Formats: sequence, C-alpha cells, structure tokens
Amino acid sequence: MKINILGGGPAGLYFAILMKKLNPSHEIDVIERDGPNDTFGWGVVFSETTLDNFGQQDLETYEAFIKNCEMRNFVVVKHKGETIHIAGNPIAGVSRLRWLQILRERCRELGINLKFNTNVVNVADYAGCDLLVGADGANSLVRKTYEPFFLPSIEIRQNRFIWLGTEQSFDGLTMIFKQAEAGLFISHSYRFSLTHSTFIVECPPETWLQAGFENMSDDETCAYLAGVFKDDLGGKPLLSNNFVRWLNFPLIKNRQWHHKNVVLLGDALHTAHFSIGSGTKLAMEDSIALADCFKRCGAVAEALPEFQRVRKPVVDRFQAAALRSLSWLEDVKEYLHL
Repeated sequence: MKINILGGGPAGLYFAILMKKLNPSHEIDVIERDGPNDTFGWGVVFSETTLDNFGQQDLETYEAFIKNCEMRNFVVVKHKGETIHIAGNPIAGVSRLRWLQILRERCRELGINLKFNTNVVNVADYAGCDLLVGADGANSLVRKTYEPFFLPSIEIRQNRFIWLGTEQSFDGLTMIFKQAEAGLFISHSYRFSLTHSTFIVECPPETWLQAGFENMSDDETCAYLAGVFKDDLGGKPLLSNNFVRWLNFPLIKNRQWHHKNVVLLGDALHTAHFSIGSGTKLAMEDSIALADCFKRCGAVAEALPEFQRVRKPVVDRFQAAALRSLSWLEDVKEYLHL
C-alpha cells in the first residue's frame, strides 16, 4: 500500500513503524509541519502495563525508551500543608522530544520517509494514496476537511491550563492544590529526566482573570506562577518551551472514525484530560489497534470499520474516566475544606 500519514507525533510515527513491520513493501510517508528538533510540551508518561504492550509491538523502541526513562512508583497529593504518597502506581517518564527522536530513528531504520517543515494547507494534495491517516492533533486539518463525514463534537472546558517545565525534581505524579491571592491554582507535575520535570498549572477562569494573565508577558507569567508554587519548586524557576500559552481543554469526539480511505488517530480523533495522564498512551494504542486490524483484515475497506468497532469502546471508557476527573477539578472548590 501507499500510506500517507499527516502528523509526525507519537501516533503517526508508531503507526508507520507497525505497518512497515507488517509489510516492508508498504510505501509510507509521514508529513510533519515542525522541524526534527521542535517540540511543544515537556515529558510524557506511561504506566507499566502500557510499556509492556509497547514491548510486545516493537522491541527496539521499547528498549530505547527504557534506557532513557525515569521510573516512579507514587502518586503524590499536596493540600493544606499535607503531603500524601500513594504507592503502587508505577509510571515511566521521558522527554517528549527524546521519545519522538527514538520513534524517528526507528522509522529511518525501517525505510519510512519522514518529511519535516511541511505545512499541509490542502489535504487533497496528499489524497493520492491507498490510506490517508489524520494524526495531525487536536486542531486536525484532516478532521476539518472531512467534517461532514466524521461528525466531530468539540466541547471547550472552563479551566485554563498552561504547560511548563522546571528543574525541580518530583518523586511521583504530583498534584498540588494552592490557594493564592488571586484564587485557586492546581499543578500536575512529574519528573521525566535526570534534570527536568513537567509542570502543568490549571486554574478556574475567575482566578486567571484576577491574576491578570491576559496582560502578562511569557516571563512574567512564569515568574508569577513560580511565586505561587515557590515552596514546592524549592525556589527554582518555571521554564517555557518555545512559547507560553494558556489553553482551555478541548474535549474532542467523533461519531465516525473513518471515511473511504481516510482514518483519524490520536488527538485528531479523541482527547482525554491530562489529569489521567493517558493522552499519548491512547494515541499510540490507536496505532496498535489500527495496525492489528490491517493484520487481521488486510484491505482498507474492512480494516477501518473494524478499527472503530474494536477500539471505540475502549476509548469511550477512557474518555468517561477523564471527563469525571476533569469535571471534579472544575468543581474542586466544593471539596477544598476536606
């Protein structure tokens, strides 16, 4: 088959790897808007069970991940001056850029064509193939192009969040609830390398407005939030990665997952709130499920409906769990006295 994959994130790259392993004669192009050293975000985390699944699919990328990851066994909650450690939650974190590099190196080994710095403005330019994969993220152009067929729903949630980094180390997936002068701030953090941790901050819209973030520069935003969490950061600064951007989480679903020879993967297809730490996991497991459908069904016309049939119930359960978590955090002020 001739396969064009729009989007060079974990979902697109991993699907390319699995399909090339399935049949080395497949001609696969991965088209990516950004450069090979660009990344937005800091680290990604996977559970032990997820990693075991990766190891069964492609041992080379699994072994490279294990060599580069940071292992932790705790979920940590900090609230009202108290720190609670919950053991038995093994997770592994790695730099998002390093994970992308590992996947890209494997693609090159297998003979997959990687095209960087290519901004797709018309999906039709890449439609001349047997299979077109939209792995182009939450703002997917592929999804928008075929919107009448995919029938997406996008619900923008109320809390603002920002994705930052720090050189402070955290000994587990850590949630911190902090009351400041402007209102409530919640952080989600985890260590992903010997030197750095991801540090996501979210807050209700009224806190965001009261703090005056709309009028702050990137440096002022990082400095303000570092002040809010100064005790937890040990005085270390918060760091931006390419840009500082406040977002509202988009809850994305699609009624139909495929149209003719076009299929969606990852955030283009569905999103799960970062508080359950499963966005990249779900994206890559989409790739595993779709590749398995091709292994069992062969033809595009049979594999794509089968992909939706077997994968959608799994994604629905994760999205339901993520929505409960997201909604609880939006209403957490009712529980802060506990």
